[in-house]
Amino acid sequence: MKRLALLTLLLMVLVAATACGGGGASKDAPIKIGGIFDFSGPTSGPGTPYGLGVQDFVKWKNANGGIDGRQIDFISQDYGYKVPNAEQLYSQYVGEGIVAFQGWGTGDTEALRGKIADDKIPFMSASYSINLASIKDAPYNFLIGTSYSDQMVIALQWIKDQGGTKVAVLHHDSPFGKSPVPDGEDFANANGMEFMAIAMPGGATDLTPELSQVEAFGAQYIIVQNVASPAALALRNASDLGMDAQFICLNWCADESLVELAGDAAEGVIGTLPFTPPSVDVPGDDDARKFAESKGEDLNKLGLHYTQGWVTMKVMVAGIEKVVKDGKDVTGENIRAALETISNYDTGGITAPLTFTPTDHRGNKALKLFKVDGGQWQQMSDYIESSIK
Repeated sequence: MKRLALLTLLLMVLVAATACGGGGASKDAPIKIGGIFDFSGPTSGPGTPYGLGVQDFVKWKNANGGIDGRQIDFISQDYGYKVPNAEQLYSQYVGEGIVAFQGWGTGDTEALRGKIADDKIPFMSASYSINLASIKDAPYNFLIGTSYSDQMVIALQWIKDQGGTKVAVLHHDSPFGKSPVPDGEDFANANGMEFMAIAMPGGATDLTPELSQVEAFGAQYIIVQNVASPAALALRNASDLGMDAQFICLNWCADESLVELAGDAAEGVIGTLPFTPPSVDVPGDDDARKFAESKGEDLNKLGLHYTQGWVTMKVMVAGIEKVVKDGKDVTGENIRAALETISNYDTGGITAPLTFTPTDHRGNKALKLFKVDGGQWQQMSDYIESSIK
């Protein structure tokens, strides 16, 4: 009798587990993905359109059949750019059964990478710190955008080709801002270039002191690793000082907001753009453009960070689609393995073709340079590949 009771109990547990999706969700159940965005914190300027792009791709995908008929259940919240909030929300969503996660900033993405690895949750974010490309330390992180270090080196390669020898970097005083500085300094030292880096004080209303240091150094080129508002302040201050150094913005300040905030001072600024702005028409924008129009919105006004979020979610879903197509359970491990088979993935010109392998999660190492001309970002180069291996 005891043995019969035990067998009955085990059978009941097995039935319950099957009903709840234990050992793999039902083949037609929604696929749960978590996300955090900065809609109210210090990076909400670019964070808001980026987050909307991620969310709108999910809406578009679900309206067009989902993933082989399965809907995407996307749960997300504004975390205000606060690392403790990010950690709390991530843990909450893992407890709710997510199989993948969309993040945002460098600080929180780096803080979470250990948990991500332990939980085996594929993770994409808007941080392109090269530290996140380490398979050993961040085996479940995937970079869609060209890393900050690759952007820095591409800018320096271009400067070297122009005969430049003195470069100053103005950067956000944070892990995000500091991320590409060591690789930039290494490249400069290896190529006989003089290099200096200065942190931009948070909340500054005048960057004249920092620019005076740059001017005394004799910098011919100034690379900015920050978001648009402080970069625009630097441009306006430099214009007032009559400085003639060439400014180059890495991707988070090379956007439409910079042009709006800096006005005439933005003319001639060069940007390292891993993502083609919507003002330059490419096939990869077609679905996002039509979706925006269906809501009475203009993709050009939504901006490049919107399409950046859109294509990031699109790539994550491409990995999940492969898992479903192969008839496997939609688990973090299987999604990671599927993403690692993506080769020369065509984003329709929004980015360089993306390739992931089991030993390399830097999706691409190339980008195009753009220049502000007549108040618009205009393409000024073909793809340039970073020399970082």
